[in-house]
Amino acid sequence: MSYELIAILMFSTMMAMLLTGQRVFGAIGFVAVLAALLLWGEGGGEMGFSAAMKLMKWYPLLTLPLFIYMGYMLSESGIADDLYKMFHVWAGPLNGGLAIGTILLMVVISAMNGLSVAGMAIGATIALPELLRRGYDKVMVTGVIQAGSSLGILVPPSVVLVLYGMIARQPVGQLWLAGVIPGLMMASLFVLYIVVRCKLQPNLGPALPAEERNVGWGEKLRLLQAGILPLLIFFSMTGLFVMGVTSLVESSAVGAVAATVAAAVKRRLNRQVMEDTIRKSLGVTSMFMWIIMAALAFGAVFDGLGAVKAIEGFFIDQLGLGPWEILIMMQLSYILMGMFLDDTAMLVIVAPLYVPLVKALGFDLIWYGVLYTITCQIAYMTPPFGYNLFLMRAMAPPEVTLSDIYRSIIPFVLVMTLGLALVTIFPDIALWLPNWHYGR
Repeated sequence: MSYELIAILMFSTMMAMLLTGQRVFGAIGFVAVLAALLLWGEGGGEMGFSAAMKLMKWYPLLTLPLFIYMGYMLSESGIADDLYKMFHVWAGPLNGGLAIGTILLMVVISAMNGLSVAGMAIGATIALPELLRRGYDKVMVTGVIQAGSSLGILVPPSVVLVLYGMIARQPVGQLWLAGVIPGLMMASLFVLYIVVRCKLQPNLGPALPAEERNVGWGEKLRLLQAGILPLLIFFSMTGLFVMGVTSLVESSAVGAVAATVAAAVKRRLNRQVMEDTIRKSLGVTSMFMWIIMAALAFGAVFDGLGAVKAIEGFFIDQLGLGPWEILIMMQLSYILMGMFLDDTAMLVIVAPLYVPLVKALGFDLIWYGVLYTITCQIAYMTPPFGYNLFLMRAMAPPEVTLSDIYRSIIPFVLVMTLGLALVTIFPDIALWLPNWHYGR
Protein backbone atom coordinates (compact mmCIF):
# COMPACT_ATOMS: atom_id res chain seq x y z
CA MET A 1 0.00 0.00 0.00
CA SER A 2 1.39 3.42 -0.95
CA TYR A 3 2.07 6.05 1.70
CA GLU A 4 -0.44 8.38 0.01
CA LEU A 5 -3.17 5.75 0.33
CA ILE A 6 -2.25 5.14 3.97
CA ALA A 7 -2.54 8.88 4.67
CA ILE A 8 -5.96 9.04 3.01
CA LEU A 9 -7.08 5.98 4.98
CA MET A 10 -5.94 7.56 8.27
CA PHE A 11 -7.71 10.82 7.50
CA SER A 12 -10.96 9.16 6.41
CA THR A 13 -10.96 6.84 9.46
CA MET A 14 -10.51 9.79 11.78
CA MET A 15 -13.33 11.75 10.10
CA ALA A 16 -15.64 8.72 10.32
CA MET A 17 -14.96 8.40 14.05
CA LEU A 18 -15.62 12.11 14.59
CA LEU A 19 -18.91 11.94 12.70
CA THR A 20 -20.06 9.08 14.96
CA GLY A 21 -19.71 11.39 17.97
CA GLN A 22 -16.36 10.22 19.35
CA ARG A 23 -14.37 12.72 21.37
CA VAL A 24 -11.91 14.70 19.27
CA PHE A 25 -8.77 13.71 21.16
CA GLY A 26 -9.89 10.05 21.29
CA ALA A 27 -10.47 9.79 17.55
CA ILE A 28 -7.27 11.60 16.57
CA GLY A 29 -5.06 9.91 19.14
CA PHE A 30 -6.44 6.43 18.46
CA VAL A 31 -5.86 6.70 14.70
CA ALA A 32 -2.37 8.13 15.22
CA VAL A 33 -1.15 5.46 17.66
CA LEU A 34 -2.80 2.57 15.80
CA ALA A 35 -1.27 3.70 12.49
CA ALA A 36 2.14 4.07 14.13
CA LEU A 37 1.97 0.53 15.57
CA LEU A 38 0.88 -0.98 12.24
CA LEU A 39 3.52 0.89 10.26
CA TRP A 40 6.56 0.68 12.51
CA GLY A 41 5.78 -2.03 15.05
CA GLU A 42 6.51 -1.67 18.75
CA GLY A 43 8.75 1.33 18.20
CA GLY A 44 5.83 3.25 16.70
CA GLY A 45 4.01 3.02 20.01
CA GLU A 46 6.47 5.52 21.44
CA MET A 47 5.09 8.31 19.23
CA GLY A 48 2.21 8.95 21.64
CA PHE A 49 4.63 9.00 24.57
CA SER A 50 6.97 11.38 22.72
CA ALA A 51 4.02 13.70 22.02
CA ALA A 52 3.15 13.75 25.74
CA MET A 53 6.75 14.59 26.68
CA LYS A 54 6.92 17.34 24.05
CA LEU A 55 3.70 18.79 25.44
CA MET A 56 4.95 18.79 29.03
CA LYS A 57 8.17 20.54 28.01
CA TRP A 58 6.40 23.36 26.16
CA TYR A 59 6.76 26.22 28.62
CA PRO A 60 4.20 28.66 27.01
CA LEU A 61 1.48 26.07 27.64
CA LEU A 62 1.42 27.32 31.23
CA THR A 63 -0.50 30.33 29.95
CA LEU A 64 -3.47 28.13 29.02
CA PRO A 65 -4.79 27.25 32.51
CA LEU A 66 -3.94 30.68 33.90
CA PHE A 67 -5.88 32.64 31.28
CA ILE A 68 -8.81 30.23 31.45
CA TYR A 69 -8.82 30.60 35.25
CA MET A 70 -8.80 34.40 34.92
CA GLY A 71 -11.80 34.38 32.60
CA TYR A 72 -13.87 32.04 34.75
CA MET A 73 -13.00 33.95 37.93
CA LEU A 74 -14.29 37.20 36.45
CA SER A 75 -17.37 35.44 35.09
CA GLU A 76 -18.27 33.38 38.16
CA SER A 77 -17.77 36.32 40.54
CA GLY A 78 -20.30 38.41 38.61
CA ILE A 79 -17.86 41.10 37.47
CA ALA A 80 -19.02 40.52 33.87
CA ASP A 81 -22.54 41.52 35.00
CA ASP A 82 -21.16 44.87 36.13
CA LEU A 83 -19.72 45.43 32.68
CA TYR A 84 -23.07 44.93 30.99
CA LYS A 85 -24.82 47.26 33.42
CA MET A 86 -22.23 49.92 32.56
CA PHE A 87 -22.79 49.49 28.80
CA HIS A 88 -26.57 49.44 29.41
CA VAL A 89 -26.58 52.89 30.99
CA TRP A 90 -23.97 54.58 28.80
CA ALA A 91 -25.01 53.20 25.37
CA GLY A 92 -28.74 52.72 25.98
CA PRO A 93 -29.89 56.16 24.73
CA LEU A 94 -28.76 55.30 21.17
CA ASN A 95 -30.80 53.30 18.68
CA GLY A 96 -29.17 49.88 18.83
CA GLY A 97 -27.15 51.10 21.82
CA LEU A 98 -27.64 47.96 23.88
CA ALA A 99 -26.59 45.81 20.91
CA ILE A 100 -23.45 47.94 20.57
CA GLY A 101 -22.86 47.54 24.29
CA THR A 102 -23.21 43.78 23.87
CA ILE A 103 -20.47 43.76 21.20
CA LEU A 104 -18.23 45.79 23.51
CA LEU A 105 -19.02 43.38 26.33
CA MET A 106 -18.01 40.47 24.10
CA VAL A 107 -14.69 42.16 23.26
CA VAL A 108 -13.89 42.55 26.95
CA ILE A 109 -14.99 38.99 27.77
CA SER A 110 -12.81 37.75 24.90
CA ALA A 111 -9.88 39.69 26.32
CA MET A 112 -10.48 38.09 29.70
CA ASN A 113 -11.04 34.50 28.64
CA GLY A 114 -9.88 33.63 25.13
CA LEU A 115 -12.77 31.20 24.49
CA SER A 116 -15.86 31.85 22.37
CA VAL A 117 -17.96 29.57 24.59
CA ALA A 118 -17.54 31.94 27.56
CA GLY A 119 -18.73 34.93 25.53
CA MET A 120 -21.68 32.95 24.20
CA ALA A 121 -22.70 31.82 27.68
CA ILE A 122 -22.52 35.32 29.14
CA GLY A 123 -24.22 36.94 26.15
CA ALA A 124 -27.06 34.40 26.04
CA THR A 125 -27.73 34.49 29.79
CA ILE A 126 -27.15 38.19 30.57
CA ALA A 127 -27.60 40.23 27.38
CA LEU A 128 -30.15 38.28 25.32
CA PRO A 129 -33.06 38.31 27.83
CA GLU A 130 -32.49 42.02 28.47
CA LEU A 131 -32.39 42.88 24.76
CA LEU A 132 -35.58 40.93 24.05
CA ARG A 133 -37.33 42.56 27.00
CA ARG A 134 -36.39 45.98 25.62
CA GLY A 135 -38.09 45.25 22.31
CA TYR A 136 -35.01 44.52 20.20
CA ASP A 137 -35.54 42.39 17.11
CA LYS A 138 -34.85 38.79 18.10
CA VAL A 139 -33.18 37.90 14.80
CA MET A 140 -30.74 40.81 14.96
CA VAL A 141 -29.75 40.37 18.61
CA THR A 142 -29.26 36.63 18.18
CA GLY A 143 -26.79 37.41 15.41
CA VAL A 144 -25.12 40.08 17.57
CA ILE A 145 -24.39 37.60 20.36
CA GLN A 146 -23.13 34.90 18.02
CA ALA A 147 -20.88 37.29 16.12
CA GLY A 148 -19.60 38.96 19.27
CA SER A 149 -18.80 35.68 20.99
CA SER A 150 -16.75 34.55 17.99
CA LEU A 151 -14.23 37.30 18.85
CA GLY A 152 -13.04 35.09 21.71
CA ILE A 153 -10.83 33.06 19.39
CA LEU A 154 -9.19 36.14 17.83
CA VAL A 155 -8.72 38.76 20.55
CA PRO A 156 -5.84 37.87 22.91
CA PRO A 157 -5.48 35.83 25.05
CA SER A 158 -6.91 33.58 22.33
CA VAL A 159 -6.65 29.91 23.30
CA VAL A 160 -6.97 28.91 19.62
CA LEU A 161 -3.89 30.97 18.75
CA VAL A 162 -2.03 29.21 21.58
CA LEU A 163 -2.88 25.86 19.99
CA TYR A 164 -1.92 27.14 16.54
CA GLY A 165 1.40 28.38 17.92
CA MET A 166 2.07 24.96 19.41
CA ILE A 167 1.33 23.08 16.20
CA ALA A 168 2.91 25.60 13.80
CA ARG A 169 5.87 26.20 16.16
CA GLN A 170 5.31 29.98 16.12
CA PRO A 171 5.73 32.44 19.04
CA VAL A 172 2.43 32.83 20.88
CA GLY A 173 3.27 36.42 21.82
CA GLN A 174 3.55 37.41 18.16
CA LEU A 175 0.33 35.59 17.31
CA TRP A 176 -1.56 37.38 20.06
CA LEU A 177 -0.30 40.79 18.98
CA ALA A 178 -1.20 39.90 15.39
CA GLY A 179 -4.79 39.25 16.50
CA VAL A 180 -5.27 42.59 18.27
CA ILE A 181 -5.90 44.95 15.34
CA PRO A 182 -7.93 42.44 13.26
CA GLY A 183 -10.02 41.64 16.34
CA LEU A 184 -10.75 45.31 17.07
CA MET A 185 -11.37 45.91 13.36
CA MET A 186 -13.90 43.06 13.30
CA ALA A 187 -15.66 44.43 16.39
CA SER A 188 -15.73 47.91 14.79
CA LEU A 189 -17.30 46.49 11.62
CA PHE A 190 -19.98 44.81 13.76
CA VAL A 191 -20.70 48.09 15.55
CA LEU A 192 -20.81 49.99 12.25
CA TYR A 193 -23.30 47.50 10.85
CA ILE A 194 -25.54 47.83 13.94
CA VAL A 195 -25.41 51.64 13.80
CA VAL A 196 -26.33 51.78 10.10
CA ARG A 197 -29.00 49.08 10.36
CA CYS A 198 -30.69 50.69 13.37
CA LYS A 199 -30.46 54.11 11.75
CA LEU A 200 -32.36 52.78 8.74
CA GLN A 201 -34.74 50.63 10.81
CA PRO A 202 -35.04 52.17 14.32
CA ASN A 203 -37.65 49.60 15.34
CA LEU A 204 -34.97 46.86 15.32
CA GLY A 205 -33.11 48.46 18.24
CA PRO A 206 -35.17 51.05 20.12
CA ALA A 207 -33.44 53.46 22.46
CA LEU A 208 -34.03 53.29 26.19
CA PRO A 209 -37.14 55.18 27.38
CA ALA A 210 -36.49 58.70 28.64
CA GLU A 211 -37.27 57.77 32.26
CA GLU A 212 -34.59 55.07 32.20
CA ARG A 213 -32.04 57.35 30.54
CA ASN A 214 -32.32 59.91 33.31
CA VAL A 215 -29.80 58.22 35.58
CA GLY A 216 -27.87 60.56 37.84
CA TRP A 217 -24.19 61.17 37.16
CA GLY A 218 -23.36 59.64 40.51
CA GLU A 219 -24.90 56.32 39.41
CA LYS A 220 -23.29 56.56 35.97
CA LEU A 221 -19.86 57.11 37.47
CA ARG A 222 -20.37 54.27 39.94
CA LEU A 223 -21.22 51.88 37.10
CA LEU A 224 -18.30 53.20 35.07
CA GLN A 225 -15.99 52.51 38.00
CA ALA A 226 -17.37 48.96 38.29
CA GLY A 227 -16.81 48.34 34.61
CA ILE A 228 -13.30 49.78 34.58
CA LEU A 229 -12.01 47.14 37.01
CA PRO A 230 -11.83 44.26 34.51
CA LEU A 231 -10.45 46.63 31.88
CA LEU A 232 -7.66 47.59 34.26
CA ILE A 233 -6.91 43.90 34.81
CA PHE A 234 -6.63 43.32 31.08
CA PHE A 235 -4.52 46.39 30.33
CA SER A 236 -2.19 45.78 33.27
CA MET A 237 -1.66 42.24 32.06
CA THR A 238 -1.13 43.02 28.37
CA GLY A 239 0.55 46.35 29.02
CA LEU A 240 3.29 44.76 31.11
CA PHE A 241 3.83 42.19 28.37
CA VAL A 242 3.95 44.73 25.52
CA MET A 243 6.36 46.94 27.47
CA GLY A 244 8.63 43.95 28.01
CA VAL A 245 8.30 43.99 31.80
CA THR A 246 6.86 40.47 31.97
CA SER A 247 7.08 37.40 29.80
CA LEU A 248 4.00 35.75 28.31
CA VAL A 249 3.68 33.24 31.14
CA GLU A 250 4.28 35.92 33.78
CA SER A 251 1.54 38.06 32.20
CA SER A 252 -0.93 35.20 32.47
CA ALA A 253 -0.01 34.81 36.14
CA VAL A 254 -0.55 38.56 36.66
CA GLY A 255 -4.00 38.26 35.07
CA ALA A 256 -5.00 35.27 37.21
CA VAL A 257 -3.87 36.92 40.45
CA ALA A 258 -5.46 40.27 39.53
CA ALA A 259 -8.80 38.59 38.76
CA THR A 260 -8.76 36.83 42.13
CA VAL A 261 -7.88 40.07 43.94
CA ALA A 262 -10.67 41.90 42.05
CA ALA A 263 -13.22 39.29 43.14
CA ALA A 264 -12.01 39.62 46.72
CA VAL A 265 -12.18 43.44 46.62
CA LYS A 266 -15.74 43.16 45.34
CA ARG A 267 -16.45 40.78 48.26
CA ARG A 268 -17.56 38.05 45.87
CA LEU A 269 -14.73 35.61 46.44
CA ASN A 270 -16.24 32.73 48.37
CA ARG A 271 -15.85 28.97 48.50
CA GLN A 272 -18.49 28.33 45.82
CA VAL A 273 -16.97 30.79 43.34
CA MET A 274 -13.49 29.34 43.88
CA GLU A 275 -14.70 25.74 43.48
CA ASP A 276 -16.66 26.51 40.29
CA THR A 277 -13.76 28.46 38.81
CA ILE A 278 -11.15 25.80 39.53
CA ARG A 279 -13.37 22.92 38.36
CA LYS A 280 -14.24 24.59 35.05
CA SER A 281 -10.65 25.75 34.48
CA LEU A 282 -9.29 22.25 35.07
CA GLY A 283 -11.92 20.71 32.79
CA VAL A 284 -11.23 23.02 29.85
CA THR A 285 -7.45 22.90 30.31
CA SER A 286 -7.38 19.11 30.44
CA MET A 287 -9.52 18.89 27.31
CA PHE A 288 -7.15 21.13 25.35
CA MET A 289 -4.04 19.31 26.59
CA TRP A 290 -5.42 15.94 25.45
CA ILE A 291 -6.28 17.43 22.06
CA ILE A 292 -2.81 18.96 21.61
CA MET A 293 -1.13 15.69 22.56
CA ALA A 294 -3.26 13.74 20.07
CA ALA A 295 -2.54 16.31 17.37
CA LEU A 296 1.22 16.08 17.94
CA ALA A 297 1.09 12.29 17.63
CA PHE A 298 -1.04 12.49 14.48
CA GLY A 299 1.29 15.06 12.93
CA ALA A 300 4.33 12.91 13.71
CA VAL A 301 2.83 9.94 11.84
CA PHE A 302 1.99 12.14 8.86
CA ASP A 303 5.52 13.54 8.81
CA GLY A 304 6.89 10.01 8.93
CA LEU A 305 4.74 9.02 5.96
CA GLY A 306 5.85 12.01 3.91
CA ALA A 307 2.22 13.02 3.46
CA VAL A 308 3.04 16.71 3.80
CA LYS A 309 5.43 16.58 0.83
CA ALA A 310 2.87 14.59 -1.17
CA ILE A 311 0.21 17.27 -0.59
CA GLU A 312 2.63 20.01 -1.59
CA GLY A 313 3.44 18.15 -4.80
CA PHE A 314 -0.25 17.54 -5.54
CA PHE A 315 -1.27 21.20 -5.29
CA ILE A 316 1.82 22.79 -6.81
CA ASP A 317 3.06 20.28 -9.39
CA GLN A 318 0.04 18.21 -10.43
CA LEU A 319 -2.73 20.81 -10.23
CA GLY A 320 -0.43 23.66 -11.19
CA LEU A 321 -2.20 26.14 -8.88
CA GLY A 322 -0.67 29.44 -7.83
CA PRO A 323 0.02 30.35 -4.16
CA TRP A 324 -3.08 32.50 -3.77
CA GLU A 325 -5.34 29.93 -5.40
CA ILE A 326 -4.06 27.26 -3.01
CA LEU A 327 -4.55 29.60 -0.05
CA ILE A 328 -8.17 30.30 -1.01
CA MET A 329 -8.84 26.57 -1.39
CA MET A 330 -7.45 25.93 2.09
CA GLN A 331 -9.66 28.64 3.59
CA LEU A 332 -12.73 27.22 1.83
CA SER A 333 -11.92 23.78 3.25
CA TYR A 334 -11.97 25.26 6.77
CA ILE A 335 -15.42 26.71 6.17
CA LEU A 336 -16.68 23.36 4.90
CA MET A 337 -15.25 21.54 7.94
CA GLY A 338 -16.69 24.20 10.22
CA MET A 339 -20.15 22.97 9.25
CA PHE A 340 -19.39 19.79 11.20
CA LEU A 341 -16.44 20.43 13.57
CA ASP A 342 -15.32 23.02 16.09
CA ASP A 343 -12.22 25.18 15.66
CA THR A 344 -9.95 22.93 17.74
CA ALA A 345 -10.83 19.82 15.75
CA MET A 346 -10.26 21.65 12.47
CA LEU A 347 -6.90 22.93 13.64
CA VAL A 348 -5.49 19.61 14.84
CA ILE A 349 -6.74 17.74 11.76
CA VAL A 350 -5.38 19.95 9.00
CA ALA A 351 -2.75 22.24 10.52
CA PRO A 352 -0.02 19.56 10.34
CA LEU A 353 -0.80 19.39 6.60
CA TYR A 354 -1.46 23.03 5.79
CA VAL A 355 1.22 24.81 7.83
CA PRO A 356 4.18 23.28 5.93
CA LEU A 357 2.37 24.01 2.66
CA VAL A 358 1.78 27.65 3.64
CA LYS A 359 5.46 27.97 4.51
CA ALA A 360 6.48 26.38 1.20
CA LEU A 361 4.28 28.87 -0.66
CA GLY A 362 6.19 31.74 0.95
CA PHE A 363 3.43 33.11 3.20
CA ASP A 364 4.03 34.39 6.73
CA LEU A 365 2.88 31.81 9.32
CA ILE A 366 1.92 34.50 11.86
CA TRP A 367 -0.32 36.17 9.29
CA TYR A 368 -1.76 32.81 8.27
CA GLY A 369 -2.61 32.07 11.91
CA VAL A 370 -4.84 35.16 11.93
CA LEU A 371 -6.42 34.16 8.60
CA TYR A 372 -7.14 30.70 9.97
CA THR A 373 -8.73 32.15 13.10
CA ILE A 374 -10.99 34.56 11.19
CA THR A 375 -12.03 31.74 8.87
CA CYS A 376 -12.90 29.67 11.95
CA GLN A 377 -15.08 32.54 13.15
CA ILE A 378 -17.00 32.37 9.88
CA ALA A 379 -17.16 28.58 9.98
CA TYR A 380 -18.51 28.76 13.53
CA MET A 381 -21.67 30.40 12.19
CA THR A 382 -22.07 28.54 8.88
CA PRO A 383 -25.20 26.37 8.53
CA PRO A 384 -26.21 23.64 8.72
CA PHE A 385 -24.04 22.56 11.67
CA GLY A 386 -22.03 25.63 12.68
CA TYR A 387 -20.76 25.28 16.24
CA ASN A 388 -22.17 28.62 17.45
CA LEU A 389 -25.59 27.93 15.92
CA PHE A 390 -26.26 24.98 18.19
CA LEU A 391 -24.71 26.63 21.23
CA MET A 392 -27.13 29.51 20.74
CA ARG A 393 -30.06 27.14 20.21
CA ALA A 394 -29.24 25.40 23.50
CA MET A 395 -29.02 28.69 25.44
CA ALA A 396 -31.69 30.86 23.78
CA PRO A 397 -35.27 31.18 25.11
CA PRO A 398 -38.05 29.17 23.37
CA GLU A 399 -39.27 32.11 21.28
CA VAL A 400 -35.94 32.14 19.38
CA THR A 401 -36.27 29.34 16.83
CA LEU A 402 -33.55 27.59 14.85
CA SER A 403 -34.82 29.39 11.75
CA ASP A 404 -34.30 32.74 13.53
CA ILE A 405 -30.77 31.71 14.45
CA TYR A 406 -29.93 30.72 10.87
CA ARG A 407 -31.28 34.00 9.49
CA SER A 408 -29.55 36.07 12.14
CA ILE A 409 -26.03 35.20 11.07
CA ILE A 410 -26.28 36.12 7.37
CA PRO A 411 -25.29 39.82 7.65
CA PHE A 412 -22.60 39.11 10.23
CA VAL A 413 -21.03 36.38 8.09
CA LEU A 414 -20.89 38.90 5.24
CA VAL A 415 -19.24 41.46 7.54
CA MET A 416 -16.70 38.87 8.73
CA THR A 417 -15.98 37.86 5.13
CA LEU A 418 -15.20 41.53 4.43
CA GLY A 419 -12.84 41.54 7.43
CA LEU A 420 -11.15 38.36 6.18
CA ALA A 421 -10.70 39.92 2.72
CA LEU A 422 -9.14 43.06 4.23
CA VAL A 423 -6.61 41.08 6.30
CA THR A 424 -5.83 38.88 3.28
CA ILE A 425 -5.26 41.83 0.93
CA PHE A 426 -3.45 43.98 3.52
CA PRO A 427 -1.30 41.63 5.68
CA ASP A 428 0.08 44.57 7.66
CA ILE A 429 -3.27 44.81 9.46
CA ALA A 430 -2.14 41.68 11.32
CA LEU A 431 1.65 42.01 11.11
CA TRP A 432 2.25 45.67 11.93
CA LEU A 433 1.87 45.39 15.72
CA PRO A 434 4.05 42.27 16.24
CA ASN A 435 6.68 43.65 13.83
CA TRP A 436 6.68 46.97 15.67
CA HIS A 437 6.89 45.39 19.11
CA TYR A 438 9.51 42.75 18.39
CA GLY A 439 11.48 44.99 16.03
CA ARG A 440 12.13 47.67 18.62
